[in-house]
Amino acid sequence: MSQLDRLLAGNKHYAAARATVDDAKPSLRLAVLTCMDARIDVFAALGLHLGEAHVIRNAGGRVTEDVLRSLALSTHVLGVDTVAVMQHTKCGLVGVTDEELRARTGADLGFLPIDDHAAALREDLDKLAATPFLGLVKTFAGFVFDVESGEISDMLSADRSPSS
Repeated sequence: MSQLDRLLAGNKHYAAARATVDDAKPSLRLAVLTCMDARIDVFAALGLHLGEAHVIRNAGGRVTEDVLRSLALSTHVLGVDTVAVMQHTKCGLVGVTDEELRARTGADLGFLPIDDHAAALREDLDKLAATPFLGLVKTFAGFVFDVESGEISDMLSADRSPSS
């Protein structure tokens, strides 16, 4: 069975038993940005259910222009007022440089490597807080998920008034 056939078969099982959610607005008014790492089951790790949060994933769980695009829609169209950024231990972006990643991939991109989780989270939360069109966000938080224990460390959080 090919990978695509496997996906289609899996979908048949899912479609037959899935829970339905009528509203595209996340009921907890929450968006979570995290890494694309296959070891992270975001909903299970955070005790979330379908329909409660938007989940945005990319390499490293870093704030990029596309993340800002998604959060603009999440906040202004779909009511999100809390954003959590969740990085993780043993991430492939930890301890490498942009130059190393450019050499490995052949892609001339900024990969946003992580030297220190606290510093990277602070940088990303500062970027979110400084983005004018995210003024509706009341709370930003930064977490680190431990891929071995499944536990989360609450690294940073900030509440602000909607006019900030």
